[in-house]
Amino acid sequence: MSDKSPSLGPIGGPQLSKLAEAVANLSPTELIWASGFLFGLAQGAGGVAVAGTSSATSSAVAAQPTGSLTILVGSQTGNAKGVAESVKAQAEARGIPVSLVAMNDYKPKQLKKETHVLIVTSTYGEGEPPEAAADLHAQLKGGKIGKLFGLQFAVLGLGDSSYEFFCQTAKDFDAFFEKAEATRLQDAAILDVDYRAAADAWAASFLDKLAATLTAAPAVAAVAGSAVIAAGHSAYDKFNPFTATLSTNQKITGRDSTKDIRHFEINLEGSGITYQPGDALGIWFDNDAAVVAEILALTGLTGDEQVTVSGKAAALSDALTNQFELTRLHAAFITGLAEISADDKLKALAADKDETRKFAANAQIVDVLKRFPTKLTAEQLVGLLRALSPRLYSIASAQSEVEEEVHLTVGVVRYPQEDGSVRSGGASSFLADRVQEGGEVRVFVEHNDSFRLPADSNTPVIMVGPGTGIAPFRSFIQERDAQGAEGKNWLFFGNPHFTQDFLYQVEWQKYVKSGLLTKIDLAFSRDQANKIYVQDKLKAKGAEVWQWLQEGAHFYVCGDANRMAKDVHDALVNIVVEHGGKNAEQAEEYVNELRRAKRYQRDVY
Repeated sequence: MSDKSPSLGPIGGPQLSKLAEAVANLSPTELIWASGFLFGLAQGAGGVAVAGTSSATSSAVAAQPTGSLTILVGSQTGNAKGVAESVKAQAEARGIPVSLVAMNDYKPKQLKKETHVLIVTSTYGEGEPPEAAADLHAQLKGGKIGKLFGLQFAVLGLGDSSYEFFCQTAKDFDAFFEKAEATRLQDAAILDVDYRAAADAWAASFLDKLAATLTAAPAVAAVAGSAVIAAGHSAYDKFNPFTATLSTNQKITGRDSTKDIRHFEINLEGSGITYQPGDALGIWFDNDAAVVAEILALTGLTGDEQVTVSGKAAALSDALTNQFELTRLHAAFITGLAEISADDKLKALAADKDETRKFAANAQIVDVLKRFPTKLTAEQLVGLLRALSPRLYSIASAQSEVEEEVHLTVGVVRYPQEDGSVRSGGASSFLADRVQEGGEVRVFVEHNDSFRLPADSNTPVIMVGPGTGIAPFRSFIQERDAQGAEGKNWLFFGNPHFTQDFLYQVEWQKYVKSGLLTKIDLAFSRDQANKIYVQDKLKAKGAEVWQWLQEGAHFYVCGDANRMAKDVHDALVNIVVEHGGKNAEQAEEYVNELRRAKRYQRDVY
């Protein structure tokens, strides 16, 4: 074997040996920088001194950022998407090369080609990733992407600390990248529901560090983060809602139903708002005046006290009506109240995290104050409360059918208490009970590109939507009707009783009669001795479901995330095993491939 150094292009022998020795201890990031530096030298005229003796060299090097930022967003309700868009705008304002990609539009293997990645994600259910993030999460978790040497990353997570698995998806991504031996550029941001100011501050720090690693051109004036959230498809958004008119409020369950499900029609005339089947409508609401009065009485306050909310003075009663969450109880309210109160039982409850979460999941703020009476100042009360958040509902209409309207299918949340009182959900009871037909409601559209009909209208679709999960499939069918779509359509719907709970029965019968709805399978769980659910119907029709999948069908699920969606997923995997001749691992991979191809989409909550 020759002891000569190998040749590499025009460099060989001793020169190559010296170059190899010079760069031997550089990190991957430093090697990238060095390549840009050498490129800059090559652009100069002839031999240029290394240490700042030529302004031409300095400008050449400075003009060559050593990488770019890719922002990968996994959003369930739109909040993470809004934050990601804000960070992108701030990066652009600093002259940083940046791109923003939804995780379900991103090929995970591309991570090996990235220099800097920011993950922005929410968490839902029992610590699960949003639908858009599911595949990337699974591939990183399984180590399928391999090592990510040289990649610098950071993670920004949004969540709700009242849930046991607070920001779990963000924590997962942070751990996955670390395990893959990527370099953490900044500690993960684990942000609660009131996230905007904290997200802005974290992003500014992150971009400072990023700019330094990129050796990019000097930053231009930074844009205030909270002002940069993109407007999307309309002039109206979460922070600038449109004041619409509620034109129809119709109960669509029977008199003896255990559920109060309403069909709402909202007039968007003059707004210019557009939406697609699969999108959601955001509803801002006011709290019930009776609940506000009860909280004031229990805390010994009048409501006339002045408080400051977001830098503005307001009467306490007004702030409780339209600025704070009163129906969603979070664990921090209980622990915070325990610090103020002298009640030993309350302190014992707050000290037990599991019991606190269980209590918070089945009660409201009023219930805590009734059980543990505590006199508070106005400042103490608002200090324990969280900012009001709008509620999102899957849109139940196609604009091609209803034009300047939007329809919703909403289950009104009502549950009795031990003392005989009835608690109601904030937004659902607002629409059902406190806004009269002809009254005003503030709305915005949250676009959901992860839940869309196939681009080819000839593609068959299978839709699984029990209860109010039927909503987006009503919009799907209306849209396919307007398109004159030739693709087959199969609906699985379930609810307790045929006579009381068959939502939009006349419409579905019309679509079956016309031939647009090719098949409909119904699971009314309480109409026979053994309970039957949509997943049972799926299994029973497994051979035909498999045949439709082989024909290229898209498979959609909408509804409860914690139980129904998991059971339907398991049923789908079992169908692939039984009728596709695959083992369990192969079946899971087949279903994951459906997800990656956007043929398996879920809108779950």
